[in-house]
Amino acid sequence: MPLMGILRGIELGAIEPLVETIISSGLETIEITMNTESASGLLKRAIAVARNKLVTGAGTVLTMDDLNSALDCGATFIVMPVLIKDVLEYCLRNKIPVFPGALTPQEIYNAWCSGATMVKVFPAKFFGPDYFKEIKRPFNNIELLACAGVTPENLPAYFLNGASAVAFGASVFKKEWLADKDFASIGESIKKYLAAFRNIKGST
Repeated sequence: MPLMGILRGIELGAIEPLVETIISSGLETIEITMNTESASGLLKRAIAVARNKLVTGAGTVLTMDDLNSALDCGATFIVMPVLIKDVLEYCLRNKIPVFPGALTPQEIYNAWCSGATMVKVFPAKFFGPDYFKEIKRPFNNIELLACAGVTPENLPAYFLNGASAVAFGASVFKKEWLADKDFASIGESIKKYLAAFRNIKGST
């Protein structure tokens, strides 16, 4: 399923019930950002708790140190907010799926030609689904991941206009819900994204 949850600023004590909530809600892929405090511990714990029921990667990978730390912890894919050449080249050499960020047509083209598994269009919310439609006109072969500002309401438009996948973070993993240990609300929010995606598949 081409939907990914982004975990940023999560406390270590919350990761076990959060991962269990994510799995029970039906989401299959998450990234944990490397600029989160104790990111390495979070990655290790998430992978252990998931027991191969989640595909878990590392996001906000900005340096080779970030990359090495993420891979040592068991991350299986790498996401960047921009194209960082040495990180991308290492991933390509070692057959690690890698998702560099880009926004402009030139940046998107450069990232794809550099070997991106998929190009993360970030921040997508300022351009919206119509931007994807325009990008796909000349670049119909480029795989695009919409990140930032994707909601259950606009998710169908992103896919129908050319996105191959979408990511969501703070809109689901809200600080107040995490602080209150309101994992039920997080689970229900995830299910809304999954239902929106399934509705697209059902109507095509």
